[in-house]
Amino acid sequence: MYGYTQDKDKYLNRLRRIEGQVRGLEKMIEEDKYCIDILTQVAAATSALQSVALGLLEDHLGHCVAQATAEGGEVAAAKVREASEAIARLVKS
Repeated sequence: MYGYTQDKDKYLNRLRRIEGQVRGLEKMIEEDKYCIDILTQVAAATSALQSVALGLLEDHLGHCVAQATAEGGEVAAAKVREASEAIARLVKS
């Protein structure tokens, strides 16, 4: 079981709302809406995705990494390294 499992429905609902935002962006472009209005909506969708990512990261740290740390050894080191690499990817985006 993964750390996000208990909040799976929350994440799925949030991702469905984000999917709707992205479809709305597509429609705005099809309808030749004002550039700044589109950019505002892109920023909102990006922020929503970042929020999901941070929630998943928190769940991963609290469950997967914590569990691996309790086991210790190379498993723990690998999970910490994996989490650090995920954080680095998020920071770059």
